[in-house]
This record gives sequence, structure tokens and C-alpha cells, in this order.
Amino acid sequence: MSNILIVDDEQSYRQLLTLVFESDGHSIRTASNGREAVELVAAESPDVIVSDVRMPDMDGIEMLRAVRETHPDLGVVFMTAHASVESAREAFKLGADDFVTKPFDVEELKLIVKKTLEKQELIDENRAFKRAQRDRGSVKNIIGSSSRMQAIYQMIETVSEVQSTILINGESGTGKELVARAIHDLSPRAERPFISINCGAFTETLLESELFGYVKGAFTGANTNRKGLFEAANKGTIFLDEIGEMSPAMQVKLLRVLQEKKVRPVGAHEELSVDARVIAATNRDLKKMSGEGTFREDLFYRISVIPISLPPLRDRREDIPDLVEHFIHKFCDMSGRNLSISPKAMQMLEGYMWGGNVRELEHTIERAVALERGEEIAPERLPEHITNYNPERISKEFDLPEDGLNLAVHLDNLEKTYVVEALRKTDGNQTKAADLLQMQVRSLRHLLDKHNLRSLSAQMRNAD
Repeated sequence: MSNILIVDDEQSYRQLLTLVFESDGHSIRTASNGREAVELVAAESPDVIVSDVRMPDMDGIEMLRAVRETHPDLGVVFMTAHASVESAREAFKLGADDFVTKPFDVEELKLIVKKTLEKQELIDENRAFKRAQRDRGSVKNIIGSSSRMQAIYQMIETVSEVQSTILINGESGTGKELVARAIHDLSPRAERPFISINCGAFTETLLESELFGYVKGAFTGANTNRKGLFEAANKGTIFLDEIGEMSPAMQVKLLRVLQEKKVRPVGAHEELSVDARVIAATNRDLKKMSGEGTFREDLFYRISVIPISLPPLRDRREDIPDLVEHFIHKFCDMSGRNLSISPKAMQMLEGYMWGGNVRELEHTIERAVALERGEEIAPERLPEHITNYNPERISKEFDLPEDGLNLAVHLDNLEKTYVVEALRKTDGNQTKAADLLQMQVRSLRHLLDKHNLRSLSAQMRNAD
């Protein structure tokens, strides 16, 4: 039994078709015009629409255009006593499945509706299969059975069903984009695009063009119109990674987009309506930044309707063996090999602090698999800073005062000291300093801003 919506301004046709399709066991709803039909589609999601074309208030073509906004694959069969090439062409352009002329042969119409329902069933089965494959693949990439990760899985499942903005907090390498993609893949928007952009990788002007697009002639080199990422993500999800790196001017523009759901391409006079769910991510303390005036407080509360905090790997060490096995299988599959890991190497991996989190662990295993020529990854295949790591020795090098200390302040000062020392050794060269500290240049620049060291770096570069 299928749910069929009959739409016709003539009651006699509604009654006739109700009797015809109910006799075949279908459930029937009726509407006298396109506007009523759009409301019923939104409320009940029928399997197929059988509709007249010419109707008062809202005709069939207008109805189909409205329905396609929310139900792009819904089966639609048109019937009309005023068949024309133009109306048929417009109907098929919008995705109508078939077109019959009144008066019609009842058996012919029943056959057309049957074929349309069979087509819908195949579409639904294909969509269900793809979604099952995608769901398994997406969530499968987030590894961990610890209680903290179980809570993350539950949160992903819960928030995927709503449309609120989400802010994912976590250190670099904790898997923020994996979580964002899993939320999208489990959501009703899964069939639509997932667009990701790193806000810290662009200048202010380039970021505006990337997010909102531009029109021909907006600036030198703008030879054609270009669609922005918000428009590309329409009906889908846009992931704004490292949103804390966004300039104050861009923060204002983003806030307006979130409030109005409209974007204005660079150089354009008119705005475009967009419906993209926003998931943002950061490794910075945006609440603290908003208090300091470096991140807009109103934008912070707008993007953090649902906050998700990802734990660093050192706080879920019980997940390390599962992650190690996952990455070994991943890189062995790519190279057609079969490796295990020695108990001693695993012990070293479990005992290390993993400042770079899961990403650092992944790169470590990739390196070990590439270097290992035996059947078992030995400790010698691990980097020296891991094999030489000794937390007991390190703890003895620090003297904890009897009255304790403010750990956050102490670590902050220690971080600043190492950044200054790295700049001193490299004469203010940020690229070389970042290499010494084994981090990306972008991350070093974040620390320079955090500790107000930009001017010191410039002085060191300019020193004789």
C-alpha cells in the first residue's frame, strides 16, 4: 500500500481517482489546489502525487516547483485537459515523471502510477543503501570505546537530527572534522553537500570570496561569476574549521549570514537566500577571546548553540590500542602487507603524551609501517622522542612547591618561554621556529598572538 496525493480543483476527478486507487489498496489524500498540496506534502510526505496542471490559487507547475525544494525525488504525475508542449516541457524540466491528457484511460493512468511507485521504491532502496554505507564509513572512522568517546557517539547521533549550529572544541588532531562529517552523514541533509573550509588558511578578502562568492568584475581577475561555499552547501552542511582565526570584519559578515540566512556575493547588489547548516570548530578558547574582545560575543553564542568538546588522546589512553590497530590495518591495506605490533612498541605508544593527538599517532604508525621490514613493528621503528620518553625522569626535573602552583599560568609561561627561545635560535624566522617546535607555522602564529610576541619576532628578524 502506498500513499497517493490527488490534486485537482474538480471534485468529480478527486472522487473518481480516490475510488480507483483505493480499490487497489492505496491510501488516498486529496487537495483542491497546489497550495493545499504543498502543505499536505510537508505534513505527510506522500509516495506519489497525481495532479492537475491548471488550478486556481496555485497551479500544478508552481506546486511542483515548491515541492522540489523539500522533496527533490518525490514522484509526480500530471494530468490536464489543456495539454501543451510548453507546460509539458516545464513539468519535465522540474522533474515530473509523466504527463497524461484528460479525458484519460483509467488503466493507463494506473499503469503510469504503478511505474512511478516502482521507480520511487528503487530510489528509496538506493538511498537507504548509500546512507547505510556512508553511516558505517563515517562513524567507523572515529575510533574509541572509552566512556568519553561513547558520550561523543551519543552526542553525534542526537544532534544530527536537529538543525542548530554546532561548535566543536578540541586540540589540533583530535578529529573535529571527522565528527562534523559524521553529524552531516547521519542528518536529514546527508544527500546534500558537505563543504569544509579552513578559515585560518585565507586572508580576509579571499575568505569572503570563498564563502560568499563574487560576480564578474568585482575585482581584478574576476572574469566570471563564482558561486560561494555557502551557496554550494545549500540544503547541506558547511564546516568552518579554525573559526577563531576569522578577522573581526569577517565575523560581522558571518553573523549576518547566520541571522538572515542570506549571502551577498562580492560586488553584487542583491542577496541570495541560503539554507546551509553551520558546524564550526576551533582549538582556541572562544569564550575567553570574546571576553578579551578578539572574538564577537554575539557570534560566539550564535555558533555554539550546541557545543561538543573532544578529549585529547592523553585523556583517553584506553583507546590507543584500538587506534593503533586501526591505523596499522589502514596502511597495511594500502601497501598490501600484514603487520602486527610488538608488546614493547605498544607499551611505548600507550605511555607517550601525544601532544599532536590522533593525527600524530596516525603519522607515527604510517612511518612505522613504511620502515618495518619484518612481520612485527618493533620499538626501533618509532621516533626517538617516543622511545626516549620517560615521564618519571621528566617529573623529577621539576620541583613542585610545597604550597602548589597555578598549573595553567605555569604552563602558559613555559609555552611562552619555549616560543621565545625558538625565535631567538632562528633569528625570528617563524618557519624555522615552527620546525624547532614541531608545529605548523599557522599554529606558531597563533601562539605569537596569544603571547603578544609578533613585534619581538619582527625585531629579531630585523636585528643586525
